[in-house]
Parts: sequence; C-alpha cells; structure tokens
Amino acid sequence: MCGIIGYAGHKSAANVVVAGLKRLEYRGYDSAGIALLNGGGSLLTVKTPGKVTELEAELGAMLAEKTEAGKSGLAIGHTRWATHGEPTQLNAHPHLSPNGNFAIAHNGIIENYLAIRDRLISKGHEFRSETDSETIAHLIEEAYEGDLQAAVVTALKQLEGTYGVIVISAMHPDTLVAARSGSPIAIGIGDGETLIASDVSALISHTKRVVYLDDGDVVTVTPDNFDIVSLKDVPVTRGATEIDWDIEEIEKGGFEHFMLKEIYEQPAALTNALRGRLVHKDQTTKLSGMQMGPADLAHIDRFIIAACGTSLYAGMVGKYYLEDFASIPTDVLQAAEFRDRNPIIQRDSCMLAISQSGETADTLAALREAIRKGATVMGLCNVVGSTIAREAGRGVYLHAGPEIGVASTKSFTCQVAVLAMMSVLLGRTRRLSAEAASRMIAELARLPELAQAVIDQEPSILSIAEKYAHCEHAFFIGRGYMYPAVLEGALKLKEISYIHAEGYHAAELKHGPIALLNEDIPVIVAVPESAGKAKTIGNMQECRARKSPVIAIATEGDTDIAAHCDDLITVPRCQEFLAPIPVVIAEQLFAYHVARLRGCEIDQPKNLAKSVTVE
Repeated sequence: MCGIIGYAGHKSAANVVVAGLKRLEYRGYDSAGIALLNGGGSLLTVKTPGKVTELEAELGAMLAEKTEAGKSGLAIGHTRWATHGEPTQLNAHPHLSPNGNFAIAHNGIIENYLAIRDRLISKGHEFRSETDSETIAHLIEEAYEGDLQAAVVTALKQLEGTYGVIVISAMHPDTLVAARSGSPIAIGIGDGETLIASDVSALISHTKRVVYLDDGDVVTVTPDNFDIVSLKDVPVTRGATEIDWDIEEIEKGGFEHFMLKEIYEQPAALTNALRGRLVHKDQTTKLSGMQMGPADLAHIDRFIIAACGTSLYAGMVGKYYLEDFASIPTDVLQAAEFRDRNPIIQRDSCMLAISQSGETADTLAALREAIRKGATVMGLCNVVGSTIAREAGRGVYLHAGPEIGVASTKSFTCQVAVLAMMSVLLGRTRRLSAEAASRMIAELARLPELAQAVIDQEPSILSIAEKYAHCEHAFFIGRGYMYPAVLEGALKLKEISYIHAEGYHAAELKHGPIALLNEDIPVIVAVPESAGKAKTIGNMQECRARKSPVIAIATEGDTDIAAHCDDLITVPRCQEFLAPIPVVIAEQLFAYHVARLRGCEIDQPKNLAKSVTVE
C-alpha cells in the first residue's frame, strides 16, 4: 500500500528518490517524505501531507539553501497510506531516531508497537508521531554499536507484525539497510548504483535487473554491492530476475488517465495472455507454469480459489468454468475467510491463489495456510517474481503488462481468460470432448477482437454516462456468468466515482433490493444472450415499473432488449462463457466516464491502494 524507495549511487539521490516516489503514487498514499545526507554529517528530512508534487516543491526550496544535500548520493523516500495516526507532517515517513542519526521508512504494521513504545518511554525516549513505525528508529538507535546492519537486525527481532523497511544513517554515508517480512522489497542492480524499492516500477528507469527479498531477509546496500543475510546472520543468496517490460508501459502515453490507457490496452493484454497457450491441433491449452502433466491434473478432485476484490470476482467466473467444463467442484473464498475458517483441505484438493500484484497480504496468508495443510497450490499473478508466484512454485502468469491504475481493468479480463484456458486443460483430462474444446479455443482466440469491439463504442458509452453521472446510488444485476460480472461492475463504479453501487444476482432483486428502487436509482443489467435472458428481462420490467431507469448491456443485434430499457450498450456476440469479458469492459468504460464527469481522481481514488499488503 505504502511505497518505499532508497538510492545509493553517483547521481543526485534527491532527484532519483522523488522520481521514484512519483512512480509509486499509484499504490495509494496520503503523505510523502524523504531523508538524505546533509553536508554536515547529519540527516535532512522533508515530509508533507498530500502529494509528491508538494514534497518536491518543499524539498526544492530546502535544497536551494542546503546545496550539499542536493549533491548527496544516498537517500530514502516514502509514500504513506495512513494506518496509525492521521496523515500529518509529523506522522509522515521517514521517521528519525531521537538523536537524529538514523531514519527509517516502513511499510506494514507493527502489532506490538504499544508495548515497545511504553518500554522505551519508561527509559526516557520521546516520540514525535502517533505511528507504530517510529518505534523501529528508536530500537535501532538503542541497539547501535557501530554496525548498522547488526543494529537493524537486533531491532527487527523485537517486532511482531509485517514490515518492508529501509534504513539510512548519517554515520554510514554510502550504505542502506533494508529488510522484509510480509511486505515486498526489491533490489535494483545498476551500474555504480543500487536501488531499493517496494515495487519495481520505481526501479525500471535505472535497471531491469532485480533481486527480490524473501521474508526474513536483511540486505546491506552500497553503490557497487549488496549482501543479504537472514535474521540469524546467515548469508543468503537470491537470484536476479530481468524485468520484462519497458518504462513506456508505465507512462500514460497520451491518455488522460492510466485507467483509460489500461482499458484500451486490453486487446493487446489478452493477446499476450493467450499467446502460445492455445493448441488448436490437440484441442487443448498449454500452461507450462502449472508444472503438471495430464495424470497429475486428473487427480485434482476439488479446487479452492482464494482471492480479494476484483480477483475474487474473476475467481467466481473461474468456479463456473471449472465446474461446467472440467467437472471439478470448486469453492471460492475471500482470502481472509479461507484462513480464518480453517477450511477442509482434502488429499487431492488444489488451492489457487489469485492476485494481480502477487503481494496481497490476505491472499498470501491463505496460500501459506494451504501449504501448511498439505494442499497442492498454484498462483495466478501478473507480476513476475512476486511473493505469491515464488512461494506457490507453480501457476500461471497473466502477461498483462504493468497495471498502474488502482482500479483493476486488464488484470480482470486476463484472469478470466487464463481461468478459461485452465478449465479447457483440466476438462480435456476428464469429459470435455475434443469438439467442444475446439470450439472453446476458437472463441478464446477471438477475445482481443471482442475487447476491441467494445472499446470502439466508447463515445456511445460516454453519452450514457453523461445522463447518470449525477446519481448517488446504482444497482447492477445479472444471472449466471453475469453475476460476478455485475459484482465487478459495481465495484468499479464505487471505487472511482464514489457512487454507492451494489451488485446483485438478478434473482435476488425481489428479496430486498427492490424496496429501494426509484427514479433516482439506475439499474445496470447485464443481459447478453443466455439461457436466463427471459427471466432477466422480467427483472428489467420490475425495475421500470418502479420508475428506475434501466441501462442494459446486451448482445449486438438482439431485438428483444430495447423495448425493456432506457439505454442500451451492446457487446459483440460470443459464446456465453466468455461474455463476462466484453460486458466488464463496457462497465469499466461506463464507470470511468461517470467518475471523470464527477471530477474524481480516477487513478488514485481516496482511501484505496493498488497493492493491499496489510491485513
């Protein structure tokens, strides 16, 4: 959720860190700060609530007076999403130790910070902030005896909770120390410079060679080297990963917002997700990352999908696929519920953890619980080298490219596409016929053109959004495959426009929600060609009878729908099982334009973060 970056090298560290913080803005934050070496062998910190641009202005004014600090090649920076204490200047990171010799930036939550704080106060320590994080700086000062890494390790051993932490000291002018436990940290290896960040997007303009820390790792960084040890002071080796995307992919590229750019990228993202995976001649799919042959796949007799948010709704579509085409009973659980309920794991169960970032804290905790219970586990992630991908050991990458907008778009459609391919692969080890699989594969190959056909309708979707942007409430309803699609549509609208939006199974309309309908509450109905279309049309009539405007998302050329709605968005004709993809793209465009018309901050909606790394 928060963002961290550190730099040790030959460039102006202040400039590198501020630029890195801008790359991390998409993660969600409410304050920002930087700590760097000052000319007199001390640390200079600049912190402010608000945006990185405000920090940049204040830092620029400060460096105009302190020119030596501007030349420093060592600095750390942070964007904070408030947990303990309001987003104020005092609560912003980095936090200084009492003597001013150490500064820390921290992602995560320290669960025992109150006990530590009380103990330190009893020893004479004075705290400046309300945060849990400041205790780390105090512990490092207390433990320091000339070895920065040793002091950090001593401090970390006293913590309970999660952390991705980076430390700078005035007494070690070319060294950074960082560590992780539950919150991601990556090392960027450059030419005469080394960077540390919570997200590779902050590193990509300097290097594509990255080393990911595992939980319990502590790294000491200089411009030319880095060394990793465990909390038990045992040397650790971690392999380097090459980032497979370019800086242009995290630029807006002429679009007003990242979200709109990423909606428009969906045809290309789907092409990449499908590339090399549709095996027409054998009427199957190839997902080599699953690392399981037909005999292994045939032994799976139950799937458990764990996910959060948008990934949870993709998992719900996946449940339909796995049951309908692979005949495998499938449960979909919110990831926190998976762990808290102590679920039953049978011998041939497979747990699938779905997370765009691969760092979602609740989903990672669910994965680890499944591993402890002896389940076969897989990950479905977008970010190569992410923690879920590494710890699962098998699974599938989306290859959707970086997603910067907080509201997920292309990750959902690619997740659904991959889940469909998984169902074909698994189905072919069971009762899915070659003929049926061949039809599914041919339809999957059409996904990029289906996505483009919806995107081409943006002007008409905008005109409909203009009619309803003033509304403060909305309902979304659908049946079958459309049920998770409308849940995702409602989520998109509430995330970025702050409209109260609810998604319901259409059959649930009469079981409560219908009591709220009136002329000020539009109902968005996903009703493409399907077995349940006639019943959904009945629901549309019920809504209109109560004066609620009805916006239908229906199949192009369907002559049955127009008479039962006030506005119509069409999607291209396709097999029913893939209809969630074009329908959700239409919902994304509708939500985007409603939010834009309302003047909302679309890429960084309030109170939200791209990667939720705390539970």
